[in-house]
Amino acid sequence: MQTVHLSDAHRVHNPRVSKVIERILNLLAFLLTVGRPVSADEIRYTVAGYEQDEDEAFRRMFERDKELLRQLGISLEMQATDAFEVEYGYVVPEGGYELPDPGLTDEERAALWLAAQAVRLGGQPSGPEAIFKLGGVAGAVGGEPLAANLGEELGILGDLFTALVEHRIITFHYRDKKRTFKPYGLVHRRGHWYLVGATTDDDARAFRVDRISDLAVRDPAGAFTRPKGFKAEKSIPDAPWEAGSEDIMAEVTFDANVAWWARREIGSNATVTEQPDGSLTARIPVAHPDAFIGWILGFVDEALIVSPPELRERLLAKVAAA
Repeated sequence: MQTVHLSDAHRVHNPRVSKVIERILNLLAFLLTVGRPVSADEIRYTVAGYEQDEDEAFRRMFERDKELLRQLGISLEMQATDAFEVEYGYVVPEGGYELPDPGLTDEERAALWLAAQAVRLGGQPSGPEAIFKLGGVAGAVGGEPLAANLGEELGILGDLFTALVEHRIITFHYRDKKRTFKPYGLVHRRGHWYLVGATTDDDARAFRVDRISDLAVRDPAGAFTRPKGFKAEKSIPDAPWEAGSEDIMAEVTFDANVAWWARREIGSNATVTEQPDGSLTARIPVAHPDAFIGWILGFVDEALIVSPPELRERLLAKVAAA
């Protein structure tokens, strides 16, 4: 039996691939939840990842993504958006997003069940229905259910997408406070959906969708205009320590056996240098030192803050106070 080491995992991580996967996920969720044909322009200005300034750049990217979906077995069709059949939009046809029977053996289903218990893919477990659709697991009793959903907040995404497409103002409660909001975009990042937009006073904000309650879509369509050139994905920081008021450039070294994990978590704004022994040296912009220190502590003694000295001292003080 071939042995696979977790330290090999960093070789398959590619920031560009991650962005493509995230964009495809946003596109597919939009098509599945909006409930009607949508034009290419709606996709361009609603789905995070398609905010290209040039028309031709968007067209090329969208054509590549459509082909990728087809290669994955998910077909897109064109249907009329109105009774006069003047305008056409894209839909995922009924039956176009179903998993065919893969013909798994009992041993293969058991291996899949074991993997599902070791890795949870965002949100809370949705129940064992998914593994049952693959034929169940012979002799399985109890255990964690398979979880591969888009998060508990999926139920309100349809209303949010409607508000985005129709440019309608929404109200909701967030942290016990009522908000009135102009939605500009939805972004799926690190297992959660984020709603990006502005208050009625044009204060740019982002909210985690699973923390939103009492959502109401109000006002007629066209109640606001999305700012030209707005890019929803740029409104969500890659890492928690990038959201803050301080401006620190941290230099950190990561031991070889945790380098693969550091590379996955470090964010696209960091500069990474791989050392001959497999360790990493990274220069990481930090705007929220406490969040950054909390992350570094997760590496125990296998990550070292080299500079600045004051940030290293804050880390040591945190350890001493624990």
